[in-house]
Amino acid sequence: MARPAAAEALRARRGRGEKRAAGSGEPRGRSTSRKLVPGLGALGSRLKHSLPDLPYDYGALEPHINAQIMQLHHSKHHAAYVNNLNIAEEKYREALEKGDVTAQVALQPAIKFNGGGHINHSIFWTNLSPNGGGEPEGELLEAIKRDFGSFKNFKEKLTTVSVGVQGSGWGWLGFSKEQGRLQIAACSNQDPLQGTTGLIPLLGIDVWEHAYYLQYKNVRPDYLKAIWNVISWENVTARYMACKK
Repeated sequence: MARPAAAEALRARRGRGEKRAAGSGEPRGRSTSRKLVPGLGALGSRLKHSLPDLPYDYGALEPHINAQIMQLHHSKHHAAYVNNLNIAEEKYREALEKGDVTAQVALQPAIKFNGGGHINHSIFWTNLSPNGGGEPEGELLEAIKRDFGSFKNFKEKLTTVSVGVQGSGWGWLGFSKEQGRLQIAACSNQDPLQGTTGLIPLLGIDVWEHAYYLQYKNVRPDYLKAIWNVISWENVTARYMACKK
């Protein structure tokens, strides 16, 4: 009689082990919804993009960029890029799930425009500082002298390129991994620098009218002259050192 009882106990232990193996392996009651699954399931579980906080107050860059511009630029314009990017990506996920290639293609301009706007502005805010201005130091300054002859030449060239953007766009200082050198480039609209040229963005200057019109009207050169007073060379240097690794 003892032998059947032992066999029954063994079967019970095996049954419990099989249930644990079939489950997630996590303690009972703990949710496993945080885990990603391969393929399209992972798309639905990613977090949405959000508007980054500024590292300073809206009025901190005055008198060079006034508080009204900063508030509208950040809380309205950048926020709109973030919101529209989330909407476009959600529609794109739905199109992927349905296998609707036509819809996927049609949504890509919106993702590029709003995604670029989010990327560009997220860099731009950190490129600025109320304690900015002056010249960089150390390795970045040496690289600027090597690739542009002098800091003055670099500043004049980036200013000229930025002022010369037709319509809306950005002037950029970027780093070429392939060449190991700094380069200046302009991008139209919200085209992101790296996705457009392959250059790693170090310093971006927004020359859309919403970045300066309320203060400088249509005189873009005056805005360019002013913005050099709030460039955070500490941030630009950190980006340069990071991309060299």
